Amino acid sequence: MKKLTLAVAATVMMASPAFAGDAAAGKSKTAMCSACHGAAGISAVPMYPNLAGQKEAYLAKQLKDFKSGNRKDPVMAPMAMALSDEDVANIAAYYASLK
Repeated sequence: MKKLTLAVAATVMMASPAFAGDAAAGKSKTAMCSACHGAAGISAVPMYPNLAGQKEAYLAKQLKDFKSGNRKDPVMAPMAMALSDEDVANIAAYYASLK
């Protein structure tokens, strides 16, 4: 029964609108991102990950983890700190919408 409860909870969380952002609004917030991750979310430098086409929930989680300090990076942390929850959702939606 416990496994079923966890599976249901995971399904509900994945279907949650918490990650439903506005891609158009997100695009307007990505000027600083493009310096490392490329204008279209494809980095020209191998040390910086490509963001285009990543899953929206994954991108939002990473940004939230940088913001909270659960994920550490001296460049990303201060950038993420300046983002509202709405910004995070919108940026994640934008990069997820790219191919």
